Amino acid sequence: MNTAPSTTRRILVIEGHPDKQTPHLNQALADAYAQGASDAGHEVRRIAVADLDFPVLRRVSDWHQGEVPPALKASQADILWAQHVVFFFPLWLGEMPALLKAYLEQVARPGFAIGREGPKEFGRKPLSGRSARVVVTMGMPALVYRWYFRAHSLKALERNILGFVGFGPIHETLVGSVEQLGDGGVALWLARLRRLGRKGG
Repeated sequence: MNTAPSTTRRILVIEGHPDKQTPHLNQALADAYAQGASDAGHEVRRIAVADLDFPVLRRVSDWHQGEVPPALKASQADILWAQHVVFFFPLWLGEMPALLKAYLEQVARPGFAIGREGPKEFGRKPLSGRSARVVVTMGMPALVYRWYFRAHSLKALERNILGFVGFGPIHETLVGSVEQLGDGGVALWLARLRRLGRKGG
């Protein structure tokens, strides 16, 4: 059976796990998604945030007037190139890892992710026309995070960052109870991510 998508897409995979030394589930899931997308004929680029060397923003003046770190200019070019961006990260202390947050703060500068005149709640955003998927791994069951904790940090990312600069639609994949998955559970999730990659969604 032909599972190739009717149209191919330009897909950017952003791996937000801050540990680049130890093999981890986030990397395996990102690999599976990218492999599925490539096999289906999509164009795929990848960014591993842990491989990048950039400072943390400390002053609002730097955000408004400072230069984007040289290591992140390619990230901005890749985001502009992409039609669909997929984020992978683990849930740490209820949030995305600090390194990924620092990366987004540096990349989403005025003139790139929002207008030079400042953020506007309504109207066309500079990054409109791009969709996204957010893949989050966590130790707790995904249903507990979604229904008890209301997925508050994920919703903040989707609404206050991605949606605010124009991404839409935004889909999500929550991988819970990762310590209890076992080899069989990991294999099932890898297969699911490969399927999502093939669909380009």
